[in-house]
Amino acid sequence: MKTITVFTPTYNRAHLLGRLYESLLRQTCQDFIWLVVDDGSTDGTREMVAGWQAEARMEIQYEYKPNGGMHTAHNRAYDLMQTELNVCIDSDDWMPDNAVELICSRWRDVRNDPGVAGIVGLDESPDGEIIGTRFPVDGLRCTLTGLYERVGIRGDKKLVYRNDVTRSFPRYPEFAGERLVPLGWLYRQIDQKYELIAFNDVYVVVDYQVGGSSDSIISQYFQSPQGFQASRIISIQYSGSLKDKLRNVVHFGVSSLILGRWRTWLHSPAPILSVLTWPLSVTAFAYLVVRKSLPRRA
Repeated sequence: MKTITVFTPTYNRAHLLGRLYESLLRQTCQDFIWLVVDDGSTDGTREMVAGWQAEARMEIQYEYKPNGGMHTAHNRAYDLMQTELNVCIDSDDWMPDNAVELICSRWRDVRNDPGVAGIVGLDESPDGEIIGTRFPVDGLRCTLTGLYERVGIRGDKKLVYRNDVTRSFPRYPEFAGERLVPLGWLYRQIDQKYELIAFNDVYVVVDYQVGGSSDSIISQYFQSPQGFQASRIISIQYSGSLKDKLRNVVHFGVSSLILGRWRTWLHSPAPILSVLTWPLSVTAFAYLVVRKSLPRRA
């Protein structure tokens, strides 16, 4: 059995997947399975991956599912993966040649610690710049929330989790007609029981796409209000600071307003704070309505 599953949720990204495939072929350590979770693509993704499977240059698992959004693809991946570790590499990104080797080497040193859910490394842009900040030291042990709130880390980071940990938590909720539940919904819950070990290794090169999830977050806010609200509920319950809790209560109120629930405090996990922050929620809601109506910059 291989050590790690590299899983890739994808939707109509056949024009980009080849770049990731080539990077996986170049890995200096082949101790991985590549799991492609096709979220309802109609662009020939199935046929392209089948061709790679026929080449048999590495172990590839392909799973097709009806379109439901990235979080539903994560749900399917967590149900399928049998390796010790998992890491999500998006379809528009790729891995440095030594990424799998670094992950496996780091993991051998910490795998026997039952309080560790996995490791976390760095994201890099195509021009070689680190996304956000580095960790203050290698081997730092902390929750993911703690890295951002207490250590002061900024920017996206790459998470490598134990499969037995991710399998032990509930799957992302799925709401009819919606396509997004922020992935932090799960990560916040894992933080309540486990920590991560941080290393200043680059595990992924990220190439943010126009129209991707990072680029279209405001429109997604309106398209998936129940998903965002579910994420805010978890964040309110497990907030690490009053500032973080207040911010999530305000956003909970915004999601409520999008859903037409004007008395947000009636179903809020923090009703008193929802009453106190009601003006902020209304203001933020109005701001997002205006932003949504503006033409997107080229």
